[in-house]
Amino acid sequence: MTVAVETGLWQLDTTASTVGIRHKTMWGLVTVKGTFGAISGSGEVRSDGSAVGTLTFDVASLDTKNAKRDTHLRSADFFDADHHPEITFVARSAELRDGDQVHIVGQLTVRGVSRPLSLTARLKDGNATGLTLETEFSVDRDQFGMGWNQLGMIRGLTTVTAGLRFVRTSG
Repeated sequence: MTVAVETGLWQLDTTASTVGIRHKTMWGLVTVKGTFGAISGSGEVRSDGSAVGTLTFDVASLDTKNAKRDTHLRSADFFDADHHPEITFVARSAELRDGDQVHIVGQLTVRGVSRPLSLTARLKDGNATGLTLETEFSVDRDQFGMGWNQLGMIRGLTTVTAGLRFVRTSG
């Protein structure tokens, strides 16, 4: 499938977009899942076909369906939401390759720590007024200062999943 994406400015449709995380805990026996309820973003598709943009997630909006765990995740042991209320991903380049595959190179900032991040997203659909990107990638939380691991219960990588719907705002 080849999808043509119109040049111009694009805004994240927050009502049609989701960003979630999942991580194995309890020595790999339990998978904790959560979603960010407050996300925002925008981007620009340039005339050469490349794209740039920014996504922001409100740390306090992370919901794992367990209030005690959510409070702990917002604490200094993990996201430290009081000092770092947002997670940001800045896409420095995004290029459509191989039909519906989008190669994205950017920078992820969590807890005030920025790291380069390259990932592949799938352009699910796109037309002159809207497009949807889907991606799944893994992040090493230790690289962002989230090494809390009581009794070795939390190991491995955190998986991030995103379904992002963008609407065109101008030409």
